[in-house]
Amino acid sequence: MIAKLAKICTLRIRPDKLNFILSDKLASGGVSMWCELEQENFFSEFQMEGVSADNNEIYLELTSENLSRALKTVQNARTLKIKLTNKYFPCLTVSVELQLSASSSNRIVTHDIPINIIPRKLWKDLQEPLVPDSDVSIYLPVLKTMKNIVEKMKNISNHLVIEANLNGELNLKIETELVCVTTHFKGLGNPPLASQSCRDRSPGELTEVHIEIKKLLQFLAGQQVNPTKAVCNLVKNRIVYFDLLHEDVSLQYFIPALS
Repeated sequence: MIAKLAKICTLRIRPDKLNFILSDKLASGGVSMWCELEQENFFSEFQMEGVSADNNEIYLELTSENLSRALKTVQNARTLKIKLTNKYFPCLTVSVELQLSASSSNRIVTHDIPINIIPRKLWKDLQEPLVPDSDVSIYLPVLKTMKNIVEKMKNISNHLVIEANLNGELNLKIETELVCVTTHFKGLGNPPLASQSCRDRSPGELTEVHIEIKKLLQFLAGQQVNPTKAVCNLVKNRIVYFDLLHEDVSLQYFIPALS
């Protein structure tokens, strides 16, 4: 999933959590991502030591496809070990112990993934995004269906308008000089109202955000499975951000509005 959302990303390692980060200050176009994993849900043993007791964390930059390729070998693994090493250059070393099907012997496969250690002076640009109060939050339809629709719209326009209201209605709309196409979703439902701006709105009032269609399509293409929870949050003329939850992984993805 991460490999499809960001070619290069930051991995933040803390004693209790792992984060994959794409910062809007470093990414082109202002897209940002914050993915969080509780380490206890993935590792039976976990040891790390940050730069100090007060800053017990590590930030490193890597090519996400390299990590994805290494982890594809773990499906039938007996054990998986991930550690930071220095083999002529800093590496994230992934060691996979595989059970050979034709015998009782095992084989160790090792992947050395080049990384860059991020200095502390840059950590401030890699913190968890401040989430603005949304004007409307709405549950998303099946993401594969949404992706198929947006792919067709991309053949007509480079821009897309997302509209939603508190009646569980979501519209995807494109407009050109020659054509206007709108796809309507109804009965999606809305999460419990969190912000005052939501509570003050008329349920049928639509909020819209105008975005680049390729950025939405990149997000949708990265979703290989339908998550257990998927919410779209709209801040009028500012930003659309998505909250996804799948098993033990949470993801936030932010797309800025076009000016």
